[in-house]
Amino acid sequence: MKPQTAMNRDWIATARTLSEALPYLQRYDGATVVIKFGGHAMVDETAMDSFARDIALMSQDGMNPVVVHGGGPMINDLLGKLEIKSEFVDGKRVTDAATVEVVEMVLSGQVNKRIVQAINAQGGKAVGLSGKDANLMICTQTDPALGYVGTPSQMNPAFLQSLAAADTIPVIAPIGAGANGETFNVNGDTAAGAIAASLKADRLLLLTDVTGVKDASGAVVTELTPDQIRQMPADGTIAGGMIPKTETALAAIDGGVRAVVILDGRAPNACLLELFTDHGAGSLIRAGR
Repeated sequence: MKPQTAMNRDWIATARTLSEALPYLQRYDGATVVIKFGGHAMVDETAMDSFARDIALMSQDGMNPVVVHGGGPMINDLLGKLEIKSEFVDGKRVTDAATVEVVEMVLSGQVNKRIVQAINAQGGKAVGLSGKDANLMICTQTDPALGYVGTPSQMNPAFLQSLAAADTIPVIAPIGAGANGETFNVNGDTAAGAIAASLKADRLLLLTDVTGVKDASGAVVTELTPDQIRQMPADGTIAGGMIPKTETALAAIDGGVRAVVILDGRAPNACLLELFTDHGAGSLIRAGR
């Protein structure tokens, strides 16, 4: 009998991992999973390729992934080049008529098509959309002080379901339409939560640049209930940019999403680790235990 080499052991470990993933592959067969893609992974080519491969694999294995993306750094870059000043109120970009044109150009054009191309290069069948296409996301104005910033008020999940039936992966830019023909800039997390709720998704994965929701000691809390989440801002445990993400999670669960996971999008294969292993990759939020 030939001795095992390091390479042989690697292949054996890979085969064992695939075998152990079988119950999860069966569990998520036919499931709808909405993934909010943003942060560092969007500007790193290696991370982008890894994310695209994960999405293609999820689709190949019978899941219905729906990608919603942001693009704040790219928007800031183009606004700077055009010498258009950008202001923020409570973390939200004030979006005037000139700014919303740039936002739509960057999100629906540059960023969206880059993600679509990356997924297709990995063997997936992705199509780029914005919330304006097929009236996917009709919005009302969030606050007059913010200008053309919208809050989703009416969704069209049937169109996304028709794409799933055709084994097509939607990649959605968070741009919404107004009832009077306006174009609205929508927070990417908010858009992902609204889309997930409209689809009654099995999972909403919010990829970010932190490892998850942390407790007072700084340790990641791997599982929480909505009641626990609601208590954490009061004692300062949840603060800053994590507040809108947890608010999105709560709204999505209230809207019918089975569970929301806040996880580190910088980690290789973060989506697969969360869905197909016992370990998971972030903080799982769901009603009840």
